[in-house]
Amino acid sequence: MIHGDLDGVIAIGDGHNDAEMIKYAGLGIAMGNAIDKCKKVADYITTDIDDNGIYNAFKYAGII
Repeated sequence: MIHGDLDGVIAIGDGHNDAEMIKYAGLGIAMGNAIDKCKKVADYITTDIDDNGIYNAFKYAGII
């Protein structure tokens, strides 16, 4: 069960255990190398982890 407002939550992931987190976060980001299940529920798909994926995700989210 989800409690509280998740609009301000950013979730970044790539594996089976990340898909639900990505789906319910205010901004769900899948890594470019993520499984299809994550990519299908993500608001944004960044580049692969080895291609500055975290940096690009943070830029997209306005963190940096």
